Amino acid sequence: MTPTHLPGRVAIPSLPEQTLTPPSPNALETFNSTTPEEAQHLLLACLRSLRWARRVADHRPYPTMDALLAASDEAAYDLPPGDLTEALAGETTAVLPAGTYSAAHMALDAANAAYEAKFGHVFVICLDDSPTEEALDHILEGIRSRLTNDPEEERVVAAEELRRLARGRLGELLGGAGNGATSHNGTAPGT
Repeated sequence: MTPTHLPGRVAIPSLPEQTLTPPSPNALETFNSTTPEEAQHLLLACLRSLRWARRVADHRPYPTMDALLAASDEAAYDLPPGDLTEALAGETTAVLPAGTYSAAHMALDAANAAYEAKFGHVFVICLDDSPTEEALDHILEGIRSRLTNDPEEERVVAAEELRRLARGRLGELLGGAGNGATSHNGTAPGT
């Protein structure tokens, strides 16, 4: 079975660096004018939490991209445990770029397995500030470091990483603003 991947920043940036592109006002206007269902569907591609998607969609129209991103952040901060579990279940394990040496795959697989065994969900990390060539090191370091967390502490950290991922994905989806993060094709839940 092939795992589906969320669009946007899913842990491993692609190798070529992309330049930042300012958000398109037309994309925001289009988002503001879509039906609530279409907006929710679009938002679920960024974070697979129905509560988050509904809350962000229900507060449209947004005058600026910054206002939309602030609303996304606020909605993500307020996710109750069940919705956080739903969002984490929608994430997938990081995929290494083609050509990555096999020892890296083994190390990442082992670290992910230990993490999932302890916390019951995939490891999520936003690498927006990490150089592409250091992504694997940051992921492995993050997993090892976070394995020392207790489950409640890790849920707080994972929730913050999901918030950052959703913000980056939303920026890419509506504005094309990216930092070289891998985009994957997948469908939102319930579609």
